[in-house]
Amino acid sequence: MNQNRLFRLTRWRLASGYAGVMGVILGLSGLGVYEAIAHAHWMTIDRELDTVAGTLHDSLEPVLKQPGRLEPGIKHLLPDVCAVGSNCSNVTNSQRHTVGAIHQGQYYMRLLDRSGQLVALAGLQPEQLPITSNQQEWQNLTDAAGIRYRQITFILHTQDYRVWGYIQVGRSLQDFEKYLAAVKWILFVGLPLAMLLVAGSSWWLAGLAIQPIYRSYQQIQQFTADAAHELRTPLAAIRATVESTLMLPTMSEQEARDTLQTTRRQSQRLQELAEDLLMLCRIDQQLRGIRQPLIRGDCVNINDLVSDVAEELSALAFAADVLLTSQIRVSEPLEVTGDAEQLYRLVSNLVVNAIRYTPCEGEVTLILDCCSHYAVIYVQDTGIGIAPEEQTRIFDRFYRVSSDRSLTTGGSGLGLPIANAIAQAHHGSISVQSELGKGSTFTIKLPLRGIGTTDNLLSIL
Repeated sequence: MNQNRLFRLTRWRLASGYAGVMGVILGLSGLGVYEAIAHAHWMTIDRELDTVAGTLHDSLEPVLKQPGRLEPGIKHLLPDVCAVGSNCSNVTNSQRHTVGAIHQGQYYMRLLDRSGQLVALAGLQPEQLPITSNQQEWQNLTDAAGIRYRQITFILHTQDYRVWGYIQVGRSLQDFEKYLAAVKWILFVGLPLAMLLVAGSSWWLAGLAIQPIYRSYQQIQQFTADAAHELRTPLAAIRATVESTLMLPTMSEQEARDTLQTTRRQSQRLQELAEDLLMLCRIDQQLRGIRQPLIRGDCVNINDLVSDVAEELSALAFAADVLLTSQIRVSEPLEVTGDAEQLYRLVSNLVVNAIRYTPCEGEVTLILDCCSHYAVIYVQDTGIGIAPEEQTRIFDRFYRVSSDRSLTTGGSGLGLPIANAIAQAHHGSISVQSELGKGSTFTIKLPLRGIGTTDNLLSIL
């Protein structure tokens, strides 16, 4: 339960961390997009104003004669121009100006004399828009209704190049601000929705990321529990033997020898189990590249190895009333690169398992063949077989097909995992074909020397 809480907490932390980082990135991206849009529209407005004001400026200067005085010719350029102090109520916008933008209702124009006093105006007439200083070219203004305007100011000259006054052209920013408000609303609604999607994706991705770690943790827990169980059995036997011996008031020499023999057997079992566990750790480190490997590999004659295994395990087979035979189906020696001792252990583990799980008067056959640049070793038996659903798990550490069988054979469940690990370390493989009640066939494939990566095989120890 505590472990599950730990992994859930870790998943929450991963998901929240990822979502937080993505939130910052999306927030900064949204702000950047908004600023880019606002800047682009602001530049467009400035270019428009500069173009409109420049056209008006260039159109008015040729008709201006006296500084600060309106000439009749201005009416031809700006029909709705209205001089300050005159009645402009009868002026309509039905006639088009020289500059069409003034006629669109978003622009206004103001003419000021050299002292900055308003002389005339045209176009849009904002309410109580202040008359500003003519010293600044660009200005932002706000009228009584709270509407903002962008304004540009140019100096006007007469025909003889005397300073006439100033022309100010402004534009309403109402449509621009409405557009930016729409962009803000889209970002305001879109970013939370995006964050919800990011949060869901973060939770899912965190689950995917932590799943292999969780499985590995469970495997380590199971491995530790199984190892403790296997170690506890011989330790309990040793303790029981010693305690029962200590309870005897006197002990003969034969009883002492029996006690020592039992203790030695259980100690031997403990030593073998410890060596198996240590070998699995070494092979795991070798396969994962954790340890610095040795750039060397022995040349191993598989023909001799198979013959040695069959000869040396014949006594074990005879004691179990099982017939052990070997067949060499190749005419030339097969050589692989690797560690001879570990390859011997690979084959012998499979043969020992076959002898253990084959009933009396059964048969175990060890066959050496060659196929597609591989040395192929078959270990066939007429034993009890393995169910199909269990064939994928027999190479798991400490896994045994049935508990009653393990009790009779005394196996620790590490023989096949060690054999599989040795085969993988030599760039080979092990497969199994089995049928309940008819026996099993284990197939070992090892790449021949000089083929592929075996020239530079890294030794296990």
